[in-house]
Amino acid sequence: MKKYFLLIVCITLSGWAQKTTIYTIGDSTMANKVAPEQNPERGWGQMLPSFFSDNVVIDNRAVNGRSTRSFIDLKLWDAVYNSLKKGDYVFIQFGHNDGKVTDPTRYTNPHTSYRHNLIRFVEETRKKGATPILFSSITRRTFNEQGVLIDSHGDYTQEMRLVAQEYKVPFIDMQYYTELLEEAYGVEKSKELHLHFAPGENSYIPKGIDDNTHLSIKGATEIAKIAAQQIKALNIRLSKEVK
Repeated sequence: MKKYFLLIVCITLSGWAQKTTIYTIGDSTMANKVAPEQNPERGWGQMLPSFFSDNVVIDNRAVNGRSTRSFIDLKLWDAVYNSLKKGDYVFIQFGHNDGKVTDPTRYTNPHTSYRHNLIRFVEETRKKGATPILFSSITRRTFNEQGVLIDSHGDYTQEMRLVAQEYKVPFIDMQYYTELLEEAYGVEKSKELHLHFAPGENSYIPKGIDDNTHLSIKGATEIAKIAAQQIKALNIRLSKEVK
């Protein structure tokens, strides 16, 4: 009986040991949101678990308002780095807050500090035997009067693409895929992907809101689905864990 018990324990422990952790680092468009029972906002990283098998653990470390600079300065990256183990993955998405030119605690020059911060994430992730994957920032819902979706990330996406090429890092161009998503929904219907509520329409946001950056449950789910589909298309070890 003892032998069977030990065998079951060993098998169970072995199953736990084989789980792969995906750490997601980024900003509010990716982060977990408080009070999910009432709050209509979601980060797309919050919705990822439903697109992966039970062999994968999503550890969402994205934080509202963070840029590559503040994520490092506030020791948030140190906490991820210290937890990383061989076989893990780090999904890296920044850019929204790196462009805050009025905030010296967050702004990064895309061609210098932003680039070098991304390189640091990549190199240190690999140092721990884990795999980095770079994701460009999701687009904002910025349609002009003619109904054209305007780029709001400038050189940040291009610099991430260059880092991915130079350091041979898997790269998923979320800006491109989310532009396609916004355009497919159209100028008015794309509001459903974001936080658009009239005063009194939603009890969690009684004053109403018109937010073209942050995501509704529908928007975050759609974008998490895109991310998972693109992981599957990479044909890497993690691809097999996409549902």
